[in-house]
Amino acid sequence: MAVTFHGYRHFVAKARRRAFAPRAPGRNHRTRKGVSLTHTTPPHTVLATVDLGSNSFRLQVSRVVDDQLYALDVMKETVRLGAGLTAEKNLDEDTQQRALACLARFGERLRGFVPGQVRIVGTNTLRVAKNAQAFIEEAEEKLGFPIEVIAGREEARLIYLGAAHSLPDTKERRMVVDIGGGSTEFIIGSHYKALVTESLPLGCVSYTLRFFPGGKLTRSNFRDAVLAARNEIQRIRHEYRPSEWQLAVGTSGTARSLRDVLEINDWSRSDITLDGMEQLRELLIKQGSIDAVKINGLKADRAPVLAGGLAIMIAVFEELQVEKMIVTEGALRDGVLYDLLGRQREKDMRDSTVGLFKRRYHVDAQQAERVNQLAERLYRMLAGEDVDQDMLKLLSWAAKLHEIGLTIAHTAYHKHSTYILQNADMPGFSKREQAALATIVLGHRGDMGKMAQYISQPVLWQAVVALRIAVLFHRRRQPLALPEVLDLKQNASGFELKVSQSWLQENPLTASSFRQEVNQWKTVGFKLDIVQE
Repeated sequence: MAVTFHGYRHFVAKARRRAFAPRAPGRNHRTRKGVSLTHTTPPHTVLATVDLGSNSFRLQVSRVVDDQLYALDVMKETVRLGAGLTAEKNLDEDTQQRALACLARFGERLRGFVPGQVRIVGTNTLRVAKNAQAFIEEAEEKLGFPIEVIAGREEARLIYLGAAHSLPDTKERRMVVDIGGGSTEFIIGSHYKALVTESLPLGCVSYTLRFFPGGKLTRSNFRDAVLAARNEIQRIRHEYRPSEWQLAVGTSGTARSLRDVLEINDWSRSDITLDGMEQLRELLIKQGSIDAVKINGLKADRAPVLAGGLAIMIAVFEELQVEKMIVTEGALRDGVLYDLLGRQREKDMRDSTVGLFKRRYHVDAQQAERVNQLAERLYRMLAGEDVDQDMLKLLSWAAKLHEIGLTIAHTAYHKHSTYILQNADMPGFSKREQAALATIVLGHRGDMGKMAQYISQPVLWQAVVALRIAVLFHRRRQPLALPEVLDLKQNASGFELKVSQSWLQENPLTASSFRQEVNQWKTVGFKLDIVQE
């Protein structure tokens, strides 16, 4: 069971003994080397996002006015993170240092922001790099905020959200294509909702390196690149037929660069067309080398990856029968900002996803809510005044979804639930959040010995014990009169559960379960005391 939650380890990794030491008076937040983990819930008038793309890193600071975002500051650096991947899928040292230097500059710009104002996302290269976690730990130190590595389809959803907010709110179905440095996202949507999302391993950086070695621009290299891209796109062609959409939209650097070059050279009128791209391809072949490329309207930082991006876009047009494509300025970073704004306005996509999963996996809604209410109550007892609001949300979602594995089998259903939560596409959730959900759910029943390798964060242990005890109380799956005395505390050695003695006498099965639970916590080095009053 490959469940991990090591992404938070570098923030609050402490020895287990220290983790449960009494809190210092007045403590209300956690920090590590200047990284604040205090969570702020009130809406902010200024929001910031950082997009760690495979080609460029972008920071955008925007002001919120009447639920709309207006850019105050934009920073972009062409890092080419994807070009730093070795044959073994590791980020090389030079690329890491270049990226970290950029993020140190971004981090200075973000000083004074609190976590509720900032969201930082990593895309394809950080999804595939084997040493991504070590790099992310250093990067978070430079930025002062956590990095969320998002799945391809979640990236696609956010791209559409950003694109839709920069287009007229019309009812036609749009196909949005975003060619990034390491992947290309395809979305069909209407209004502000993405209906079909897909992410393919086609990127302007990766394709330029793969099909144009040494920067040579030949007819055969272009042919091979286009055919390879068409072969990938063919897998999704049935869902993106011209009959499924009315308007093709391009976003991000490749699309904007192609539009500008085609328009300035009179190869098209403000749109991207196949005929215009074929003329551009012929000019590139004549020039023969990436180093020799000189084209009106082409920015210097885009020239090194133009060939790969052009080949992919030609493949998109040919395989999906696109006649012309408009280009919009809205992209991933805009979508991330609007998604962050939605969370502040209590329109959290993650809540919608949890609701969808409950319906899809036929969750017993009443039982899930009973467990959820008690788990939240127990967690608040543990946390006292220092409630981690983000972890409280994760615990609530975990409680609502902990039984989704029952649709597969009752035996070891918690492992089935865990696998689904870790591997399913969950719009709104980052990979780190999915790992947290999976870990909490894995720990809600069964042998605790398996949990020691997954959890290093104290607050996650609190979520696990809260959910485990809530599930034990509600084993009968019926409305339950809880004991008059019910309290859960943590101490230097573990936890103390205080329960009315009379209630335990009236509920011998639950009392027996609590005694067994004491032994389970011993296996992970914690003491669970059951105190009767």
